[in-house]
Amino acid sequence: MNRALPVVRLRVPTDEDAVAWHRVFDDPDVMEFHGGRAAELSVYEELTARQRRHDAEHGFCLWTMLDESGQVIGFTGAQPWLQDWGPKGEIEIGWRLGREYWGKGYATAAAQMTLERVRAAGVPSVVAMVAADNARSIAVTRRLGMRLAEVFMTPTTRQKGHCYRLDLRNGPADHTE
Repeated sequence: MNRALPVVRLRVPTDEDAVAWHRVFDDPDVMEFHGGRAAELSVYEELTARQRRHDAEHGFCLWTMLDESGQVIGFTGAQPWLQDWGPKGEIEIGWRLGREYWGKGYATAAAQMTLERVRAAGVPSVVAMVAADNARSIAVTRRLGMRLAEVFMTPTTRQKGHCYRLDLRNGPADHTE
């Protein structure tokens, strides 16, 4: 079933976006696969500052996601996988969306924009590291044309996860279902 994706806009995070991310992610459902609760505001302040630097240096980051009205609804983007395990040094794409925006196509639309931007920045391939129980994010990876490459256990929490991969050298990804 093809359905039109919503209009979504991405921007490099501002100082104010740290407050918006903190507010939007302050929901146990949103944070289910990210520790169960929103981080302190200072964590988002550091994260948005780091993303601004990353965008300036590499041409991509975790961008603030805005809906049609300009409301902050989450983030999406790409950054290097920095953990000592998994696809170290590879570029991971990801997204996090406020609960009220789930199921409307925002994550898929924003992730497709992310793929276009990282491809334009010269990134040859991306990964998405997704908790095995996160059916919503797994559905987004499928819509993007990503393929399951590995099943793993996280070293610290011993949670089962999936590593999805996509080669960006083969033209635009447009696999909306």
